[in-house]
Amino acid sequence: MWYYEKKLQYPVRVSTCNPMLAKYLIEQYGGADGELAAALRYMNQRYTIPDKVVGLLTDIATEEFSHLEMIATMIYKLTKDATPQQIKEAGLGDHYVNHDKALFYQNAAGVPFTASYIQAKGDPIADLYEDIAAEEKARATYQWIIDLSDDPDLNDSLKFLREREIVHSQRFREAVEILKDDKDKKKIF
Repeated sequence: MWYYEKKLQYPVRVSTCNPMLAKYLIEQYGGADGELAAALRYMNQRYTIPDKVVGLLTDIATEEFSHLEMIATMIYKLTKDATPQQIKEAGLGDHYVNHDKALFYQNAAGVPFTASYIQAKGDPIADLYEDIAAEEKARATYQWIIDLSDDPDLNDSLKFLREREIVHSQRFREAVEILKDDKDKKKIF
C-alpha cells in the first residue's frame, strides 16, 4: 500500500539544544490537536465517509503520520544533548523520570494521549467540520510555537507544517461542498 522513503517530508534542522522548545512541541506530538490525533481521527472517519471523499481522508491521514515523524525528529534533536538539569529546568523532569529522553505520547502539560481526542460522529458533514476545526487548531498551535521559538532553522520546518494545516483545512472545506452538492442533487431511481 505504501512505499516508505527513509527521509522526512520536509527537512528538520535545529540550531541549538532547547528542551523548553521541545516541551512545547510535545503538544503537537501527543496533544488533542496534534498530529497523532489528526492521523487517527481521519483514518477512523474514512470508514463512514462517502466514497467521493474517502480518498481525501486517507491521503491526509497518512500525511499527518509523516508530520508526526517530523515532530518526533524535532523533539529528539532539541533534547538529545540536554543534561538532566536542562531537562528539569524546561519543566520536563517528570517526563525524564518516567521515560528518560524517549518520546511518549502526551501533551505539553504531561497529560497522556487518550482516544477521547479522536472524534467520529458518523455524519460526514459533522465529521468534516470537526476535521476543519482540528486543522485550524493545529495551525494556530504551530503559530504560537513559532511565536515562542527563537530558532530560525526549526521555525522553517514549523512554518511548513503550519502551511500544510491550512491546505488540509481547505481540502476538507472542498469535501464539505462536494457532499453538500451531492446531497442536493435529485436522485431518480
